[in-house]
Amino acid sequence: MTTATAARPLVVLGECVADAFAVPVSPAPGGGGGSGLSLEVMAGGGPANTAAALAGLGSSTRFLGRLSGDVFGRLFRGRLAASGVDLSGCPEAAEPSTLAVADLDAEGRAVYSFHAEGAADWQWTTGELRGGLPARLSCLHTGSLALVLQPGARLVEQLLYDVRERATVSVDPNVRPLLVDPRRYRERLPAWCDAADILRVSDDDLAHLAPGRTPAEAADEWHALGARLVVITQGPDGAFASLDGVRLRVPAPRTTVVDTVGAGDAFTAGMLHALHTEGALGGRLDTLTPGTLEAALEAGTRLAAATCGVRGATPPR
Repeated sequence: MTTATAARPLVVLGECVADAFAVPVSPAPGGGGGSGLSLEVMAGGGPANTAAALAGLGSSTRFLGRLSGDVFGRLFRGRLAASGVDLSGCPEAAEPSTLAVADLDAEGRAVYSFHAEGAADWQWTTGELRGGLPARLSCLHTGSLALVLQPGARLVEQLLYDVRERATVSVDPNVRPLLVDPRRYRERLPAWCDAADILRVSDDDLAHLAPGRTPAEAADEWHALGARLVVITQGPDGAFASLDGVRLRVPAPRTTVVDTVGAGDAFTAGMLHALHTEGALGGRLDTLTPGTLEAALEAGTRLAAATCGVRGATPPR
């Protein structure tokens, strides 16, 4: 990484979420009552996961998030700070943190129920957002619920347009259909493509955002709306990418899956770190070549696979 690249950090904007994993608890021998549940809580949230992974890889990373002063907010701060993330742009919020209870299926995939009404993450003011940005940055990455939950979503969307005058913009919609109707994501997607240089979606997101479309068909549609680089992650099948219509595919490393929590966030971190290291970020991707992109996609799939091999959203270092 060059000195110039290091001086222009990556900025990640979005929510922190307390990921609670339900663990069955059997009654004590001879005790009364039935079985219960214990909650194992880990710090999560798509943007926060990406920020922690980026910093863990060695990229200079600032996180913009409204962190509550509650017990979960302290958990978030501790996790991000321990990863080396710059938290100087994070206001301390009076509102509570967002909680997501994860139920894992037989293949380790998480299905969430969210408790996010009135949470700290969505209450942005213009002053907080603009005050948290560094004077110089190479990339602003955002996505997930921060893009669709009001009142903050409209301010976040406007910030994308403002920042793209001086940095690369990366968006990961990370559709949460149990909390927000996917139609809302589809309504705003043209604006995000117009503002973004990079659009990263999962195969699940693809089914919600472009029902019935193949990855190539969806990529062409999103290119026409403005996104130069479209990346679609496909779990064990690796990743598909289209750079101005040039198609690339990379396989996923084989791994023993513990759970898939945070795998997509880790992929994004691995990809952005590689692009940042090569000096490809900072503008409209004009210097990005297919060879550099392929190496970045491979870095993303490796980090995603490593994340699937451990419990929770933080990849091993």
